[in-house]
Amino acid sequence: MRKRIVAGNWKMNCDLSETDYLLSRLMEQKLNPEVEVIVTPPFPNLYTAFNLLKNAPIDVAAQNMHQEANGAYTGEVSATMLKSVGVETVILGHSERRAYFGEDNALLAQKVSTALSQEMRTIFCFGEELQERKEGRHFDVVKEQLQEGLFHISNDDWKQVVLAYEPVWAIGTGETASPEQAQEMHQFIRETIAEAYSQDIANEVSILYGGSVKPNNASEIFGKPDVDGGLIGGASLKADDFAAIVNAF
Repeated sequence: MRKRIVAGNWKMNCDLSETDYLLSRLMEQKLNPEVEVIVTPPFPNLYTAFNLLKNAPIDVAAQNMHQEANGAYTGEVSATMLKSVGVETVILGHSERRAYFGEDNALLAQKVSTALSQEMRTIFCFGEELQERKEGRHFDVVKEQLQEGLFHISNDDWKQVVLAYEPVWAIGTGETASPEQAQEMHQFIRETIAEAYSQDIANEVSILYGGSVKPNNASEIFGKPDVDGGLIGGASLKADDFAAIVNAF
């Protein structure tokens, strides 16, 4: 049975004291034990988060990593560095990394390969922009992102992969894909994986939806058969809201 997962992407928010406060509040919440809960603080606070959550049913992930193991890459962080502070899951390909930092499918393919070779679980993000959806190209865009950024991996590698479909036009805008739109795309993603690999792999991979998920719409979105959880942005910065989303299943 596929894992149900709710991951909170904190982005560039929360200093050390704010991280301590938010995680303390989150640990006070009663969370659905059948849902894997993940938080992704900024790099400086990952070790603090790991230590705070050692005995809590909440995992810590990183928001990004470099494709090389080490070297003269000022300002970058490697997979081995992340693992050394207890982090074994990383988000790759978020739309903001693609848009603001020029990360394309070829670079992301390298990052995916590095993460998997270092036994890091990968939350691989992808999704279309508003113009691409208006032009009816959203399925083609998503398929290309998967094929070029992810479909070089082996069958066994899929055990370490979680997918996150995030329509770019619904991130931080207040706009949300309808539950029907989310289901339509998630079903297409699963069919695309089945064609390239196998139906078993397609059935087993968790596919999250990301894009303005909030307590008042999470239940309807998560109720769709091919939606296995969410990659949550702004709402993950409020413990009560994040807990309500986790408990929306």
